[in-house]
Amino acid sequence: MAPSEATRGGPADPAPAVVPDAEHAAQFGAQERILTLVWGYISSEILDLATRLDLPDLMGTEERAAPDLAASLDTDPVATLRLLRAFAALGLAEETSAGTFRLTPAGHRLRTDAPDSLHAFVRQGMGVFRQAWSHFDHSIRTGEPAFDQVFGTDFFSYLSQRPDLSVTFTSSMREATRTMSTALAKEQEYDFSSYGTVVDVGGADGSLLAAVLGAHPRVRGVVFDSPEGARDAAGTLRAAGVGERGRVETGDFFARVPGGGDLYVLKSILHDWSDARSADILRTVRAAMPAHARLLIVEVLLPDTVDSSAHPLGYLSDLYMLVNMGGRERSERDLRALLADTGFRTTRVLTPPGLTPFSLIEAEPV
Repeated sequence: MAPSEATRGGPADPAPAVVPDAEHAAQFGAQERILTLVWGYISSEILDLATRLDLPDLMGTEERAAPDLAASLDTDPVATLRLLRAFAALGLAEETSAGTFRLTPAGHRLRTDAPDSLHAFVRQGMGVFRQAWSHFDHSIRTGEPAFDQVFGTDFFSYLSQRPDLSVTFTSSMREATRTMSTALAKEQEYDFSSYGTVVDVGGADGSLLAAVLGAHPRVRGVVFDSPEGARDAAGTLRAAGVGERGRVETGDFFARVPGGGDLYVLKSILHDWSDARSADILRTVRAAMPAHARLLIVEVLLPDTVDSSAHPLGYLSDLYMLVNMGGRERSERDLRALLADTGFRTTRVLTPPGLTPFSLIEAEPV
């Protein structure tokens, strides 16, 4: 950067001001934050390429030398070393000696064979799934999803016509839910064992219900989702050893959900939809519920105002929902109002530490 006339050195110029160390650190910290945000797309591209090349799978559990990895990938050795060093700088690997790398715990989660893999979740964030962001301004100007404008149809209709993308999306949701499902099923602050039949509305591949039935041997359950969404649910229940107590029903939760349940669960469903469409879902669930039944909503709750404790991920997810699906993340106040408008009374809101960042919102029909 060329110096300005005011700061260009010369015999007649005054001595430059000395910036105290603390002030310099603060200035650099602000600059670093902005540059990290501006170059965030580079980090995403590194993840995209690494997973497309199956680099984490190739690295496995051992130390690997950059030249060997380049030979296996058929990539340029010097460029591969530079990629690996960026990968390490992002905390996904470590350079144990010059030119030799191994995955960190975070990097291991990019492997397809890792029990807690997030490989599909990364793939779901790339390619077609990112194209709507080229029209981000449309969503901000209109409040409508840019995805519909770019592709001429809504997000879920688009997926239903493309089985490969639907599989990627469903797998990514399973990965994102796996750990949380296990924790929720065993959460002491919410006793699933007091319910005879649990209906998981929008339950996709059945991971959540399988965890609940596995932790509570006397409970029975139903996974309800679209035919595409629930395609793997029966297999998930059988693999968990709960197939005899769990069944799968398919349909459209805007039209109907299974009746006769004791607890209806909506886990990360309402945030996919606008207030109007979420109200439609809640009214459908309300119509199916017996008078004694309860509704359990599992969502990330945003605070009423952003403060220093607010995590950016909640707000990034909020905009993701706006751009791709027309949905939104909500506050407790938002959900209470939505429930009140659709025939429910909120009975309690729980924020168990073991479920961070999710909260549990329980409601009863009125």
